[in-house]
Amino acid sequence: MSRREVSVCVKLLLSLHVVAQLRADGRQQWPVPYRRFDRRPPADSYCEALYPFCPTGDRDGRFPSVRDSDVVSVYRLQTPVWEFKYGDVLGKLHIMHDAIGFSSLETGANYTMEWYELFQLGNCTFPHLRPEMFAPFWCNQGAACFFEGIDDLHWSQNGTLEKIGEVTGSQFNAMAQWVQDDNETGIYYETWTVRSDPGPNATVWFESYDCSQFVHRTYRKLAELGAKLSSRSQTNYTKIYLYSGEPSYLGNDSAIFGQPALKNLATNIRQFYHTFRPHQSIFDLAFSLLEAYKEVVLDKSFYLYYNFEYWHLPMKHPYVQITYEEEAHWSDFTF
Repeated sequence: MSRREVSVCVKLLLSLHVVAQLRADGRQQWPVPYRRFDRRPPADSYCEALYPFCPTGDRDGRFPSVRDSDVVSVYRLQTPVWEFKYGDVLGKLHIMHDAIGFSSLETGANYTMEWYELFQLGNCTFPHLRPEMFAPFWCNQGAACFFEGIDDLHWSQNGTLEKIGEVTGSQFNAMAQWVQDDNETGIYYETWTVRSDPGPNATVWFESYDCSQFVHRTYRKLAELGAKLSSRSQTNYTKIYLYSGEPSYLGNDSAIFGQPALKNLATNIRQFYHTFRPHQSIFDLAFSLLEAYKEVVLDKSFYLYYNFEYWHLPMKHPYVQITYEEEAHWSDFTF
């Protein structure tokens, strides 16, 4: 290694040490704020969805306007993930999808609004390892979809279709503009919520950014606009938790995968995600599950990609958990 290369390596390691010290000194905000962008970039053509995103609706989350004098009913919608294909199978595991329905009194038109992954959940949770690229490649965009109609059977047969309030036409139009702005700046899906432990006083390291979070943001916006929303039943939501000690910041793609000094770290991250690669055979999948157990439970290690940056999680018992519980009370949506 030349003197220049040694100098670059030392400077890089010192900069990472400084970042780590800044976070260790208490200046790191927990949970890490979700990063927003000036505009949504086009999806990479490499990314493919098994089921097309928003096939019958507006892929940019745009709404038809209604008259300010209209009265629009608001519905809470919930159904098992992939209910259209597997029925209530995932519902028995409490893996649910959330959305919002609307109905115009003046026109009689019904609408459904939901926010979900452009390329399915697996692609948003784990990356692809492309032979021509050293850095993992992510297809993790999520977006709002707005389409005409409410499929009553789809939502009510194995889930929930419940009217939770009414808004004026002007409130609906203001919400519609907010959804477009939110959709343009919040561009990627995040599966995991990362906490220090399952207890009520746990520290939240990272928040998920998924369909239920979009529903909550919309409820809060409607409440800010003066809407009164309530439900006759407890409103539970699916959360997928990771449990860890305080996370360590590692860097972004260029810092990790573009620097020879961090080749070992880059290789470790690639090897970790190789365990969770898509399109595995049954034999490979069984072996990968054993590898995942070793990595997460025995070695207590997990690499998280958040805000297009990598973090290391020192995993703790119970490691991973899927819950279906009341995340927010209706009083939280009252202003």
